[in-house]
Amino acid sequence: MNDIVAAFHEYFEIVVADTPELLKEVFSLRYYIWCITERYFDASSYQDQLERDEFDDRSVHILLRHRSSNTFVGTARLILSINLFKNSKLPIELHTHFYSEFTDSKLLRPHTAEISRLAIRNDFLKRKEDLYFDNSINTMENFNRGRRRRFPHPMLALMVGLIQICARLEIYYWFSAMTPALNRLLGFYGMQHDPIGPFVDYYGLRRPYYISLFDMLERMYISHPNIWELVTDNGRIWPVNLQELKSMYRHQQDLPNNYVNIMTC
Repeated sequence: MNDIVAAFHEYFEIVVADTPELLKEVFSLRYYIWCITERYFDASSYQDQLERDEFDDRSVHILLRHRSSNTFVGTARLILSINLFKNSKLPIELHTHFYSEFTDSKLLRPHTAEISRLAIRNDFLKRKEDLYFDNSINTMENFNRGRRRRFPHPMLALMVGLIQICARLEIYYWFSAMTPALNRLLGFYGMQHDPIGPFVDYYGLRRPYYISLFDMLERMYISHPNIWELVTDNGRIWPVNLQELKSMYRHQQDLPNNYVNIMTC
């Protein structure tokens, strides 16, 4: 077990919000982050102090629990494209625009999801007295310089939860609408996404992204083996050799200039 894996299990736990009580924790935390702290949404619109929208019923939600304080400090969701909603678009399709080079008509929608509402409590990130994670910019470089038993960033913990759940749900492709700063942060762990459209004003300046988890994990195995070990539970959740899965499903092919096209194997 490498140090990043050990630090993750020491400080954090991923909890799937699969009960009404846990879902209330999700919506309450989102209200605190998105309405009170970040003020993306008008708090007065949520009299019950629970931030929800029309996509929550078709989503899988996770919580990030900080073990020592036994508090939930982060949350995220996967918005699914399941048969019941096969005629419903994902939020990214409603609020952003794709480059013409991106061919969404060939998407395998049952195996595609949008990651959304990724959020960490700001007061948790600013706790100067805590030494269990490193919130500086070049997180992997600092970790590798000897800052042992410090987890690189809580956002990585959320991504671990999302990727592991996707193995169970047979989700292999992600959409996301995020800031370039968040994508750069993910890039420190081999999780950078491919931009597929221009910037839009969508709760701030954001752009649409897309990624094949097959490509991400293969890249991570080579360039970030410690992170790969954490994300895949050392190959128990996602195998080292993804060729069998890739042969069963279409996957993205890399194109120059950060364009993405969906091809048939």
